[in-house]
Amino acid sequence: MTTSTSRPAFAARAAAALGAAALLSLAAPLAASAHVRVNPAQVDAGSYATLTFKVPTESATAGTVGLTVDLPTDTPFTSVTYQPLPGWTTVVTTSTLPEPVEIDGATVTEAPTEVTWTADPGTQIAPGEFQQFVISAGAVPETGSITLPTHQAYSDGTVVDWAEETPASGEEPEFPAPVLYVEDAPPADGHGGHAAEADDTAAVAAGDTSSDGSGSASSSVALGLGIGGLALGAVALVVSVVALTRRPRAAAATRPGTGSTGERR
Repeated sequence: MTTSTSRPAFAARAAAALGAAALLSLAAPLAASAHVRVNPAQVDAGSYATLTFKVPTESATAGTVGLTVDLPTDTPFTSVTYQPLPGWTTVVTTSTLPEPVEIDGATVTEAPTEVTWTADPGTQIAPGEFQQFVISAGAVPETGSITLPTHQAYSDGTVVDWAEETPASGEEPEFPAPVLYVEDAPPADGHGGHAAEADDTAAVAAGDTSSDGSGSASSSVALGLGIGGLALGAVALVVSVVALTRRPRAAAATRPGTGSTGERR
């Protein structure tokens, strides 16, 4: 037999479970969007591809103020240009290759080897925000995939190296390097960024960036959705607790042998 004193405890447990579920539902998309990615995940050999690097600030106390992408030297791009980004200075570095490379019958000894974005004074990607950095690279070499190690500099002086290669097992390392797939197929788990990143690229093409290069418009929408989700979760918790704690009173008021006030007739 369930007593009235056990109902509040049950309600508390239910509230805790609902709260945990709400937090998990909010945390899942945040976790999925973390790390530096390149989009599209796959391009055709011989093409001149527009590549977008999506860079979130994962620090809670510092902003992103610099980004460097290492370009391949064994299968180099012969041409790399960048899309200007307000609030950022961009430099494409051309270097002598470690070994000459034959491309379309020509011997190539120099090629673009690095792209660096540096935030102007007063500009940063603040905690909770992200930015997209766009380049055009080609011609895409005939190869399986191209690893693009990326180095993210923070305002507190720390640098995060997104340079770890994903093993054959497909298990993503802690700091995975962005990978551009050419002849190989991208992983089936979606880490390549096909669908999720497509809308972001479209937004950049439409000019959807903030004036200081911080991506604050996108993060404001995300923040609003997060707050809305938390508010709805709180309402659900209150309703469930009230409903569960009221049941014993209703049962006591209608048990046999009592009147509406609970006094024996």
